[in-house]
Amino acid sequence: MTAETDLIKLYSGRILALTAEIPHLGRLDAPDGSARKRSPLCGSTVTADVRIEDGRVAEFAQDVKACALGQASAAILGAEAIGLDEATLARGRDQLKAMLKEGGPVPDAPFAELEVLEPARDYKNRHPSILLAFEAILAAMEEARAARSA
Repeated sequence: MTAETDLIKLYSGRILALTAEIPHLGRLDAPDGSARKRSPLCGSTVTADVRIEDGRVAEFAQDVKACALGQASAAILGAEAIGLDEATLARGRDQLKAMLKEGGPVPDAPFAELEVLEPARDYKNRHPSILLAFEAILAAMEEARAARSA
């Protein structure tokens, strides 16, 4: 396969479809926690806002300015974020990171759809953008937790 063919495979129709339907785009008016994460390599950014109830995401919004792979990851996260706790989100992030960087298995439910990003394993420069949405929501949850215990 040529490098061009590999890139075409990487930006599959499934990935491009996900970028067109990113759930929870925007910002929350009064979030419990908010965080902006940026990939220094490509300049992609994701800002996540959360409202937390009983340790779970009750409301979520995200502002996504990323490549198609980062947008696809944000779309999958956005579809599942409501109702999840910090441990489940961290496990999803860690499994995604292992899939990309260590050839690990596809993440467990509720993030099994991240399988669509498996072809990005060979594109290490894309990994930070793919992880941004998870990093942002986890940082927002940490901020919310810190604010409640202050």
